Amino acid sequence: MDYGSAQAKDFSYSFCLTKDLELPLTVRISSLEGIREKKSFTTVLSDPSLKFTGVQTSNFSDLYVSIQLYGDNKPLTVPIRTSYKSFKNNWIWNEWLTIPVKYRDLPVTSQLALTVWDVYGPRKVVPVGGTTFRLFGKHKEITDVSHVSTLRKGKHKLYLWPDVEADGCVRTTTPSKVGDKTEMDRLEKLVKRYERNDMTKLEWLDNLAFRQIEKVHKQESSKSKNLYLYIDLPKFDFPVVFSEPDYPLPSITQPPVVNNGHVQINTVTTSSDPNIILIVDPEITRENPVEAKHRRLVRSHRNGPFDRDMKPNAKIRDELNGILKYPPTQPLTSEEKDLLWKFRFYLTREKKALTKFLKCVVWTDPTEVKQAVELLPQWADIDLDDALELLGANFENRAVRGYAVSQLKKADDEELLLYLLQLVQALKFENISDKSSASHESSLAEFLIERAIKNPILGNNFYWYLMVECEDKVVGKMYGKISFQFMKAMKEIPTGLDRRDILRRQGELVVALSSISKEIRMMKEARPKKIERLRAIISDPKNGLLQFPPLPLPLDARVEVTGINPEKATVFKSNLFPLRLTFTLVDGGEYPVIFKTGDDLRQDQLVIQIITLMDRLLRKENLDLKLTPYKVLPTGSDHGVMQFITSSSLANVLSEYNGSLLQFLKAHHPEEKAVGTYGVSPAVMDTYVKTGYCVITYLLGVGDRHLDNLLLSPDDFGFILGRDPKPFPPPMKLCKEMVEAMGGANSIHYQRFKSYCYIAFNILRKSANLILNLLALMVDANITDIKIEPDKAVWKVQEKFRLDLTEEEAIKYFQNLINDSSCYPGQVDPYGSEIVTDYASHKSKSG
Repeated sequence: MDYGSAQAKDFSYSFCLTKDLELPLTVRISSLEGIREKKSFTTVLSDPSLKFTGVQTSNFSDLYVSIQLYGDNKPLTVPIRTSYKSFKNNWIWNEWLTIPVKYRDLPVTSQLALTVWDVYGPRKVVPVGGTTFRLFGKHKEITDVSHVSTLRKGKHKLYLWPDVEADGCVRTTTPSKVGDKTEMDRLEKLVKRYERNDMTKLEWLDNLAFRQIEKVHKQESSKSKNLYLYIDLPKFDFPVVFSEPDYPLPSITQPPVVNNGHVQINTVTTSSDPNIILIVDPEITRENPVEAKHRRLVRSHRNGPFDRDMKPNAKIRDELNGILKYPPTQPLTSEEKDLLWKFRFYLTREKKALTKFLKCVVWTDPTEVKQAVELLPQWADIDLDDALELLGANFENRAVRGYAVSQLKKADDEELLLYLLQLVQALKFENISDKSSASHESSLAEFLIERAIKNPILGNNFYWYLMVECEDKVVGKMYGKISFQFMKAMKEIPTGLDRRDILRRQGELVVALSSISKEIRMMKEARPKKIERLRAIISDPKNGLLQFPPLPLPLDARVEVTGINPEKATVFKSNLFPLRLTFTLVDGGEYPVIFKTGDDLRQDQLVIQIITLMDRLLRKENLDLKLTPYKVLPTGSDHGVMQFITSSSLANVLSEYNGSLLQFLKAHHPEEKAVGTYGVSPAVMDTYVKTGYCVITYLLGVGDRHLDNLLLSPDDFGFILGRDPKPFPPPMKLCKEMVEAMGGANSIHYQRFKSYCYIAFNILRKSANLILNLLALMVDANITDIKIEPDKAVWKVQEKFRLDLTEEEAIKYFQNLINDSSCYPGQVDPYGSEIVTDYASHKSKSG
C-alpha cells in the first residue's frame, strides 16, 4: 500500500442522497500482502501434483479472490470472483466487485466471506486462505427505543487464515481481525483518523510521517509470514446505520364502538407507510385483573398476623440480603417486591430495607398504603442517605416524606449544611400548593426554615439557594412563597431584623457587582481599559464599594468584609471577562474572589459540593488525600461568585522546567538531604503523592483535562458525567508527567500513590448510595450536563463505582485503570514511528 498521499490513492466514491442506498453493494479487492511459503520437499514427494501448483512454480502465482455475502449463517448470494490477472512483483487487483444486494436490504448480520484461491491442477483449485468480515460495526443503544449499528467504510486490512475457505458464520472460525497487533496496525488506524479529518493536517510534517509509515510497512511486509488481504468499501458523506426502533403503542384517542352487540376496535395508522397498521387494544394500559386480585389477597389485612411471625430460611435470607445491596437506581421485579412484602415485619430490624420495602408498595391501593405507613414507627432508624432517597421524586406520600424529615432532624448543622443544596431541590417534590402556607403544608419546608432561623450560616446559604430557584419559570413561584415564609419567621426572633438587613445588603452588593460585570463585559475597549474602568468604579465613594460597614460575604457568611481593594481588582482574559475582586476583611486580611456574569455556576457548585463530601468521607476513615475544594455560590441563573485560588498551568510549568514537574518541585521546595524524595521536601512530596483528584474526577466523569487545566484553576468543571470535547479521552486523568514527578512507575512514591487510590476508591464505594441519592435530587436542578441525559445522569456515576464487584475485584479493576491512564503520552518525535500523541494512539498500540 502507498501511504505517500492519503487522498491520491483513494479510489472509493461517496454518496450523499438517500436514493443512493438503492444501489447494490460494491467492494474493491485491493491487494494481498505477505509471504507464501513453498511446500517442503517431503510434502511434494508425498503429493507429486504439488510440483505444478502456483506456489511452487512462481513467487507471485496467478491467484484470484472470491466473495460471497452471508446473513444469519446463510449465503445470500452466489460467490463472485475477480477476473484473471497475471502478477510479477506483487498481488494487486484494484478491482471493484458488485454484489447483487441493495444497501437498504442488507441485514445487520451481513458478513463477507472472502477466499483467495490458487491453481492445484487442471480445473482444480485450493484455498490459499479465507477471512470473514462484518459489514456493520458493533451494536449500540442510542436511546431507550432505538438500537443502531453503523455500516463500515473505507480501507480494511483482513487477516487471511491459511489453507481454509471462509465460512461466513456469525461465530466464524475465520475472523478478519485477530488478537495480535503489530506496529503497522496501529499506524493504519491513525491513517484512517487522518483521512476522516480527526487530526490536524500539516503538509510538510505529513509528508515526513507518511514516508516513515511506508518504511515501516515495507519492513513488516517483507518479514511477515502472515497473509493480509486489503479491501475498500465505498464512503458515504454521512454514517449509514441499521436501526431497529421499538415502536411505542399509540395512545387511545377514541373508545371502542359497539355495533350490534359486538365491540369494534378501531385501527390506527400512525406511520406514513400504509403497510404498517397498529391495532389499538383499549385495555392494554389497564392492570391485569388476575395479578391485581392475587396481590390484594396476598397483601390483605387478614394475612397481617401470619406475616408478623414469618422468618425466612437461609436461602431466602441470602436473597433478601442481595436485594438490600441493590443501588437506589435498580428497579425491583414483581417477585422481589412480593418477597419484600411477605417478610416486611422481619425486615423492620434492617435499616437498609426500608427504602426497598417502600418501593414494593402500590401507593394507589389504600389498604397497602395504610399497612406500610403503620410500619414506619416500628422500623429501625435509617441513615441519612436513605432519608435523602425518601425525599426524592419517587416518594410522594406525605407520611413517608414526614418520616424522612424526622430522621433528618438528628443531623447537626454542619452535616445539614453539606446536604442543603439537595434539600432545597427536594422541595420541588413536596407538592406545595399556591393557596396554603408552605411551612404548614410541607414538613421539609418547615424543618429547613426552623434550622435556618437558628443558625445564621445555614440561613445565609438557604436564602441564596432559594433566590436562585426563584428565577425558575416553573417552580419560581413556589420557592418565592417559601422565601416569604422564611423572612416572616425571621421577624419573630430577637436578631431577626438585623439578619434581614444583612441579607438585603448582600442582595444590593450582588446587584451592584452584577451590573459592573455586565458593563465591563460589554465594553468594546481592550482589557487594560476594562481594568482601568473597573478600578475607577470601585474607587468612587458614591458607589459604596470602596468601604462599607462589616458584612458577611454571601459566598462564606463566616467571613466579614468591609470593602473592595481597587488596586488589586482586575479582569481575566476570557470571553466572559470575569472580575477578580479582593475584599478587605474586618481583621485587615484579604479574601480574593471571582465574580462572573453570563455563566451558570450551578454545575461547578454541585461538583465542589460532591468533592467536599468525598473529602469528609475519606477523613472519617483517616485518609487525608489533601483535597482543598474552593467555595462556589451561584447568585442567579447567569451570575455568581467563587473563591479565587492562585493557580499555575501545568503546561507552563513543564515548558519552563524542560518538561519535568519534578524539577519544578525541586526548585520551589528543595531539600538537599532528602535523597529518598529526589531533593524535594518530604512533606511536599507526601502532599503531592496524596493528591486524590484523579479518583474524584474519574467518579464524576470530569472531562476536558489537559496540561493547561489539569485541576489547577478554579473554573474547571465545564464537562462532567463522561462528557468530553476531545475524542478518546483516557479513563483517568493521570498523565505520565505526573507519574515521573513521583520518581517513575517503579518508584516507592508511585506505589504509595496507587495504594491511596485503591483505598479511596473502596471507601467511596461504601458511600455510593449517599452520592447517588444526592445526584438524583439534582436531576431537575437545571445542571447543564445533567439536562442533556437526565435519565442516565445518576446511572453514569453508578457505573463508575462498579458496585457489582467485590472489594478485591474493585482494587484489581482500579489498578488496571491507573495502569492504562498513566501511559497517556505527551508530545513525541514526528520523525519516528510514533505519529500521533494522544490516548487513542496508545490504545491502538496496546490493542
